[in-house]
Amino acid sequence: MRALLLALLLALATPACAQKSADTLRITWREAVPDIDPYRNSTRNGLVIAHQAWDGLIMRDPESFALKPLLALSWKFSSDTTIDFELRPGVTFHNGDPLTADDVVYTVTRAITDPVVAVPSNYSWLAGAERLGPLQVRLKLKRVFPAALEFIALTLPILPQAYRERVGAEGYSRAPIGAGPYRITAADADHIELERFDGYYPSPKGRPAIGRVLIRQGVDGKTEIDDLQSGRADWIWQFLPDRADEIAANPALVETRAESMRLGYLSIDAAGRAGPSPLTNLKIRQAIMAAIDRTTLARTLVQGGARVPEAPCYPSQVGCDSQAAAPIRFDRARARALLAEAGYPDGFQTELVSYVLPEYTKAVAADLAAVGIRAEIVQLPLPQALVRAASGHAPLYMGSWGSYSINDVQAILPYFFTGGDNDYARLPELTELIEQASGTTTPDRRRAIYTRAIRLISEQALWLPLHTYVTTYAMSRSLALRPTPDELPRFYLATWR
Repeated sequence: MRALLLALLLALATPACAQKSADTLRITWREAVPDIDPYRNSTRNGLVIAHQAWDGLIMRDPESFALKPLLALSWKFSSDTTIDFELRPGVTFHNGDPLTADDVVYTVTRAITDPVVAVPSNYSWLAGAERLGPLQVRLKLKRVFPAALEFIALTLPILPQAYRERVGAEGYSRAPIGAGPYRITAADADHIELERFDGYYPSPKGRPAIGRVLIRQGVDGKTEIDDLQSGRADWIWQFLPDRADEIAANPALVETRAESMRLGYLSIDAAGRAGPSPLTNLKIRQAIMAAIDRTTLARTLVQGGARVPEAPCYPSQVGCDSQAAAPIRFDRARARALLAEAGYPDGFQTELVSYVLPEYTKAVAADLAAVGIRAEIVQLPLPQALVRAASGHAPLYMGSWGSYSINDVQAILPYFFTGGDNDYARLPELTELIEQASGTTTPDRRRAIYTRAIRLISEQALWLPLHTYVTTYAMSRSLALRPTPDELPRFYLATWR
């Protein structure tokens, strides 16, 4: 019945004001959230949903990036490796259960012990949590961790212990409960439905102005544009910029672009996880990097002022030393020479696994083909691509990483270079450097260690930053929702004009 209701609501739209009167924000996006549980997916859209339906202990202001109280009224470091939180009284989850310190302890315990947590590196610095009182809780760190509060604000949504234990992990994914400004009333592979939570506490997020949000997901690029143009959607994002002029020409719509903290990247199987391969040869990896015209990719496909970074991190992130990385220059003659020196004058064949826009993947494959590297494209939906990469069967892997919007390299380097599922380098020296930096509070020493790590990644040609992402947004002119630099659209801040 819910799916039928959604279909009817989508079909009724004649431009945006019809849904303004229905108090319903309709969204279409391509990348389906594989599991609505915020700890069981690593997708950007999953993170977006998490910030609507769940709250954490603290939050980061979208404009100033200042940390503010959320479920916790206050916090303090009682030692270098313990943080004490005083919880807000009177908070209830969507099912009416009161928030207590037990829910925080349960959430932290699950985050650090559950084998299906999608991004373990987000929580690898946590040792556990201790109940100090009904509304007092202590988070324990394994080591000194300078980015702790950023991770708590962005990646630690609090779960209701009693409800989740009662329904189990799978039941929770089917019918999740949080304590955020919206509650999820339906979720499947095709759509997500959210409804304003009338019992929401007085929070810095504020009470949503729009009563319902309906999300259609897992569609192709043409469908999302068609939905917007025909009035079946009020908001879309991350579409190809070559459609931007068409959207901007429609007087009922508004199109805008904003650079985000997201990098497009090419991961190279230097460790040979996918089997014996030329990719374990340094000269081959250097040839791949010389073969790809990143500037043209950024300028003609991504557009909107996309940049080509040298270091494997977003330029503003703490510890991201762009000067430490060896310059990567597009040079086909050098690429061919390196291939010949490595014993592959006629090139070789490999697989290029990707979930990003096919146009981006094809451009990279064409550049590789121009120097003799025949990259067979394996274009997969996001969930399947993530599984394949994690299993070690992605010799070349094109993806994107938004660091969970955390402005610190701690949110990117450990994910790719400390032995986890997405580490295709498996270089002990590199892992040791990153772990040293993770446990250092002295800013200068921390930066110096990250500089060494970035230099090593560059010298060994392990991971190629392709471009920054410029996120495209389009919406009905009757909707007000301003993009923010952290690539986290906050639907609870949306209003009708």
